[in-house]
Amino acid sequence: MKSFSELTPREILALAISSEEEDARIYMAFAEDLRERYPASAKVFEEMSEEETSHRHMLLQIYEQRYGKVLPPIRREDVKGFLKRRPIWLTQNLPLETIRREAENMEFQAARFYERAAEQSTDIEVRKLLGDLAEVEKGHGTHAHTLEKALLTEQAREEEDVTRHRMFVLQFVQPGLAGLMDGSVSTLAPLFAAAFATQNNWEAFLVGLAASIGSGVSMGFTEALSDDGSLTGRGSPWIRGTICGLMTTLGGLGHTLPYLVPNSWPNAFWTATAIAGAIVFIELWIIAWVRAKYMDTPFLQAVFQIVVGGVIVLAAGILIGGS
Repeated sequence: MKSFSELTPREILALAISSEEEDARIYMAFAEDLRERYPASAKVFEEMSEEETSHRHMLLQIYEQRYGKVLPPIRREDVKGFLKRRPIWLTQNLPLETIRREAENMEFQAARFYERAAEQSTDIEVRKLLGDLAEVEKGHGTHAHTLEKALLTEQAREEEDVTRHRMFVLQFVQPGLAGLMDGSVSTLAPLFAAAFATQNNWEAFLVGLAASIGSGVSMGFTEALSDDGSLTGRGSPWIRGTICGLMTTLGGLGHTLPYLVPNSWPNAFWTATAIAGAIVFIELWIIAWVRAKYMDTPFLQAVFQIVVGGVIVLAAGILIGGS
């Protein structure tokens, strides 16, 4: 790999041309990804893509004047410390705010590149163009806000806020809630069955820990492999899977941790069981509240589905373990 200081003026211009082309394509990909969900914001990225294309034409024009039509086959991967772009498949189905931050990082990196390139160039005209482009890239944040004011009307913003809330529910609340429900409810029976069968806190804790981690891994992979989010708009499958798996494990650990009470304590088993039972009650009510708030489920219906169902599973575990 070459260091940046070793690049010739021709190679610097070639890298700038390819970078502007790639950035234009990335902005257009953002626009396509956002068009159905956030049409007004998609238009902003289309405008930014067109501007990057115009930068490329300016660079090409001066390159052809200096060096002809053949571009050297140098890639950004060939230069140490050169600005990087995430693969486009990692930027699909991202939340709107994440895409905006990604665009801001791209503009910051591009401005730094043009500043260094201008400092290294000895050609006055090329140096001026690179310096101008550095200033343009620095001002893209302001330009993007200007475009947003022009294109994002009050009605468009309201519509995008509704869409943003829906996407938040689909991408974060829904997998998290599914995991918390599964972890809180599915681990009740094995944990309390083991606890009442052995009346040994440490053994009950080991069973609960194994059930929580096992459920978390299973639910995480199930969620991640359920769909890629391209049709449902549910976002990155691995982000959903991670959220679902972690919340599943957390849901099981909540009522497992009380069984860390040492067996040497007076009434250790009943103390741990009482704490675990109280935590179960809190978990189930939290789940019912989240379902009522984010999933448009009537609160009483959510209570019946979650709390009553959880109590039945808990009772089944106690009866099986005590038999």
